[in-house]
Amino acid sequence: MEHTPCEYILWNGLPVIRKEIAVSMIDDYGLSQKETAEKLGISPAAVCQYLSGKRGKMNIVDEELCKQINISAERIIQQGDGILVSETCRLCKIFTSKKLFPLEKKRRKL
Repeated sequence: MEHTPCEYILWNGLPVIRKEIAVSMIDDYGLSQKETAEKLGISPAAVCQYLSGKRGKMNIVDEELCKQINISAERIIQQGDGILVSETCRLCKIFTSKKLFPLEKKRRKL
């Protein structure tokens, strides 16, 4: 069965986005794992899995993308979880535009 692009993002993209935001909150803004979990609306165990590489295994090295992740982390810290959805969607669009999340599969020619 073929999966929709949104299913791909849900299973593969969202963990990467959450991991990168969590790492930024902890490394760049000094939040604890517990505080980060609260800001992202996830469990502290999930944050631990992001940090240990068990979830969100893709590493982002693109400077512009790292800057955008940092911006999102700062906005979520300052404005609370009310902006979490819009920032996640914003990053997803950027990731997709940079072809980090392949949304189209090559179709076989018959």
